[in-house]
Amino acid sequence: MMTDSFLTIQTQTSGLYKSKGSKFLSFAHPAKDTEVVKDLIADYKKQYHNARHICYAYVLGPEREDYRFNDDGEPSGTAGRPILGQINARNLTDVLVVVVRYFGGVLLGTGGLVTAYKEAASDALEQAEIIEKTVDSCIKISFEYPDIETIMSAIKASQAEVIRQDFQETCILKLSVPLANKSFLINSLEKVAEIEVLF
Repeated sequence: MMTDSFLTIQTQTSGLYKSKGSKFLSFAHPAKDTEVVKDLIADYKKQYHNARHICYAYVLGPEREDYRFNDDGEPSGTAGRPILGQINARNLTDVLVVVVRYFGGVLLGTGGLVTAYKEAASDALEQAEIIEKTVDSCIKISFEYPDIETIMSAIKASQAEVIRQDFQETCILKLSVPLANKSFLINSLEKVAEIEVLF
């Protein structure tokens, strides 16, 4: 089932969890694709090169189908999966959460690690402002100038946004429209404009 909106976070936030001398610094980021994720993880590895572990999880896409987690040398399932669990618990997507661990000299055991990574990830996400975004479709329309009023009122009614405009002999508009309103917009315009659905 296609979804027409999703939850993500507004801006980067950070959190902290301490246990038996170990420090878990956590960071939540909005991230729209794997390129952004790779760049952010590379930055953390540079910035915290002296940390024992840099673990992370991310979820991408409106359908939340693209996800991955990494334990970075911690026992399997004790770091990345609990971080992912906190993203999933809030039903978020387009989000990366990184947890940087500084070892305190005392082993926490698998249960202790799961709790630490979960709590650290939770703390960063608790600081975040969660926002709802619409899944948008991109449409290009061509029309004659006399029809502009009809066109503009259909755009307004469907909550579409003009991304680019080109008024030559033929007027061309590139629009971003919430997926939920796409059919309405196309139906409103088909008599007065040529329509090309880009995605």
